[in-house]
Amino acid sequence: MATRRRVRTSDEFGGIELDLIEAGPTDGPVVVLSHGFPESSHSWRHQIEPLAEAGWRVVVPDQRGYARSSAPRDVDAYRSDRLGGDLLALLDDVGADDAVFVGHDWGALLVWDLARLQPQRVRGVVNVSVPYTPWPMRPTELFREMWGDRFFYMTYFQEVGPAETELEADIADTMRLVLWGGSAAMHAPPPDPAKLPPAEGTGFLDAFTQRRAVPDGLPKWLPSDDFNVYVDQFTASGFFGPVSWYRNLDNDWELTNGLPAPPMPTAFIGGDLDVVIAGRPEYVASMHDLLPDFRGTTMVKQAGHWTQQEQPEAFNDALIAALSAVN
Repeated sequence: MATRRRVRTSDEFGGIELDLIEAGPTDGPVVVLSHGFPESSHSWRHQIEPLAEAGWRVVVPDQRGYARSSAPRDVDAYRSDRLGGDLLALLDDVGADDAVFVGHDWGALLVWDLARLQPQRVRGVVNVSVPYTPWPMRPTELFREMWGDRFFYMTYFQEVGPAETELEADIADTMRLVLWGGSAAMHAPPPDPAKLPPAEGTGFLDAFTQRRAVPDGLPKWLPSDDFNVYVDQFTASGFFGPVSWYRNLDNDWELTNGLPAPPMPTAFIGGDLDVVIAGRPEYVASMHDLLPDFRGTTMVKQAGHWTQQEQPEAFNDALIAALSAVN
């Protein structure tokens, strides 16, 4: 049975307190599930018990800035070395030298960085949605080259203030639009950057309402009770912390630029209708060349960006197989 408790991490990274879900045998191999944006430990609700039943000791935090975990009001506090330090502190807390890490969305970016910064603590990696991405230059410079004066949400997120104001104005509506927007049901071909709205005067939520009409209600994979958990969590945390992960993209590039690719066994799971990778097979295929011990990709059919929530049974089968392959 899963239990929840609170853990204080090392003072080296600010003495952060994280809410943590645990399950599975205490002598099992440790797997850490790292959530993305805008999610929480709740995004892994369908995976915790199946992994525990498969013999894994499952560790699932609400990460720094999310839900009721500590949320410093300092952008620099959300660098990937500090976020990764939180995850390693959880290994220390459960007495593990290393673990297999599973990351989704921003959690995947964090795990890729952690595997380069602290490879001795990462036994294996199974990442979801976001392939290994060795940026060729500072990410914000790349975004400006690619999108110019057109709207791109990661560029919009760089300035402190506007994104939080927009996203916190009506948290229930924000979460409904975002969770719909990444769903398989809303899948559409990537837009021509030249046809995107101008950066000036465009907000994050406009991106979900201008491309396609968002249906009323909730996606069928998201019961109202689960949706209400997210609304409650983001009402507690706000969006400064979650958005500040994006504000450290250049800092994270500085930390990892020049480091070798993750050397440990790695694998990838994606949704075939995930906006991040759908229509970009070369992005996924590149990992075969970039990662020295890549064990393969599984694409989950009829799954969008919220892969493990939209198709949990197929995802769990893929995850358990991938964990066996990298452990």
